[in-house]
Amino acid sequence: MELQLAGKRALVTGSSAGLGESVAKLLAAEGVSVVVHGRDAAKTEQVVKAIEAEGNRATFVLGDLGTDEGAAQVAATAGAVDILVNNAGYFEPARGWTDLGPADWAEMYNVNVLSSVRLIERLVPGMRERGWGRVIQIGSVVGIVPQAKQPHYSASSAARHALATSLARELKETGVTSNAVAPGGILTEVSERNLTLLGRSQGWGTTWAEIEPNLLRALAPNDIGRISRPDEIANAVVYLASPLAGSITGSTLQVDGGWYDAPAA
Repeated sequence: MELQLAGKRALVTGSSAGLGESVAKLLAAEGVSVVVHGRDAAKTEQVVKAIEAEGNRATFVLGDLGTDEGAAQVAATAGAVDILVNNAGYFEPARGWTDLGPADWAEMYNVNVLSSVRLIERLVPGMRERGWGRVIQIGSVVGIVPQAKQPHYSASSAARHALATSLARELKETGVTSNAVAPGGILTEVSERNLTLLGRSQGWGTTWAEIEPNLLRALAPNDIGRISRPDEIANAVVYLASPLAGSITGSTLQVDGGWYDAPAA
């Protein structure tokens, strides 16, 4: 399918690895000039080189979006963009109510929510003036179906979803849309390695092929019986970024394999 994205420019935050990297590479493959963002110069530049090796266009920008100064630097370096994917953030699956203090909640909100707000304030006015743009928040299914663990992450994800809907109302009739994508688990090299070790310790198998379905049944059941791959989530993001998705705004798209339960931790 031709997504009609050639000639657009995008900033993808937190794109030096993981889901953000997949989004950046897929956008670039569709003809988008991508600004890859990270905090590690070597990793971020490596993504740019991989994109360029495929004959596509990319540059990179470094900066801490957890501060006003860092966000201003990133926005200024990125320049005018047509597409803003607010992917940067973090989670802490081992944390729970009893070992979280107000400072932990505040830091999670600052990084996962306010970092997006900082870039929206700086980059979306230009989209509005030009009459076209796409703003996409990466949230999480736990913002819709929270678990007992990592309540601060669930709350920040729900805030990202609400932010996307509110922004859509603000941008009505401007040609700029605002949406969120809520993944479930995402299988990366790091998560596969860590989950394989967990699975072996729990007696769920020895190989990843044996462990994956047993792990899902125990921790995060879904209808597809496996963990989503980064490109599967990125495909949804890239579609929402395209002109073909012009009638979708104010929505949170769940790309979670049909997550249907949240077992008590």
